[in-house]
Amino acid sequence: MKPALTTVNATGKHTASVIFFHGSGDTGPNVMEWVRFLIGRNLEYPHIKIIYPTAPKQKYTPLDGELSNVWFDRKSVNIAASESKKSMSQCYDAVNQLIDEEVASGIPLNRIIVGGFSMGGALALHTGYHLRRSLAGVFAHSSFLNRGSVVYDSLANGKAETFPELRMYHGERDTLVPKDWGLETFENLTKLGVKGTFHPLRNTLHELKTASITDLQQWIHEKLPPLENHVQNKL
Repeated sequence: MKPALTTVNATGKHTASVIFFHGSGDTGPNVMEWVRFLIGRNLEYPHIKIIYPTAPKQKYTPLDGELSNVWFDRKSVNIAASESKKSMSQCYDAVNQLIDEEVASGIPLNRIIVGGFSMGGALALHTGYHLRRSLAGVFAHSSFLNRGSVVYDSLANGKAETFPELRMYHGERDTLVPKDWGLETFENLTKLGVKGTFHPLRNTLHELKTASITDLQQWIHEKLPPLENHVQNKL
């Protein structure tokens, strides 16, 4: 299960990376175009590479087993549903490989942010708080974790440590993934030691918005600033 990758390369020296996971049934190129439409340009930085992976097609139970570009299978889109450990495990392998490739290219874990929309945001939460806790940050837009998620168990049973900062966005009028699911997820994570912010979006359905992507763009820059030695080299 190796995702296809669409990237927006750093315009200068590459010293940090962001991995942006799409929602169920979508693709990396579509998310890149969606972001471009909302802010009028690519999400682009002199020193940060943006990676938009596309999940391979697999059978998806909520669509009666039809093939779809999804990161993992699940019984239903419901916060009370249980996670599929087998499907999540296969997904973890692909995500770990993605991150390992960035590290092998010289980008340390503390210079990598993962995030995503809807299912992609859930995957980012699994990545940052279950698989790779040394990442620079995690963002999740219109996303939630199942109530019995392995992420909660992992945080509860893990050693006390500093976790990646979390930034969550959620439409107040989202009917596919209600805002209450996102807020419950955020509150559960903060009780377990995660620090971050939850941003409700007014008049917003299950969608990215210009305001949230603009805020995200600034947050990414704050979490992954240019390295001083590379700035000085230009002076």
